[in-house]
Amino acid sequence: MARFESDSDARRLGEALAALRRERGLSQADAGRRAGMTSQGWGLYETGKRSGLFRPDVQRRLTSALGASTEELSLRRGSTWTASTEGSPQGMASAGRDFDAAPRATTRRLQLSNDDLAPWAASGVVVEYQPGRWPRRDQGCVIEMADGELRVRLYDRADPDVLVVRGAGGDEVISRQATRSVSAVVARLEY
Repeated sequence: MARFESDSDARRLGEALAALRRERGLSQADAGRRAGMTSQGWGLYETGKRSGLFRPDVQRRLTSALGASTEELSLRRGSTWTASTEGSPQGMASAGRDFDAAPRATTRRLQLSNDDLAPWAASGVVVEYQPGRWPRRDQGCVIEMADGELRVRLYDRADPDVLVVRGAGGDEVISRQATRSVSAVVARLEY
């Protein structure tokens, strides 16, 4: 998976996550337990050394464990603390945020040629998907396989090794090495 941010950006995001955790009076072990991971796993996110920290689904999982939102994490990432001589925070100074116009999202269309997703979508339905946008649970997704085949399924979950999706035949486990990309379906068009 490509890295979208630099190491210093990952470090800053990890520091923002650590600040949110400390504000809530939680140890790394407590936060990790709430997120379903070890304290060491949580610590790797806080130091910016664990890949996936910039994925929206990972951020939602981590901030939810803290009772926070991804917006709070983003705001914290763009802020710096001013420390007193005793080392305790006196206040927060904003580093400011620049807003560039978001690049126009490109979408692609694909007409289904089978009933693998019935009743969600049947043969002949056109799905519109956005490359680069990761699907959420129970959302349609287009999977580009390493051999160029395109599969349309309902996204369930993923980890570093496998992707779990659903079709008419039930759950399907796909090796992440066998895939090139996974894209969220953003529209289902029936003509």
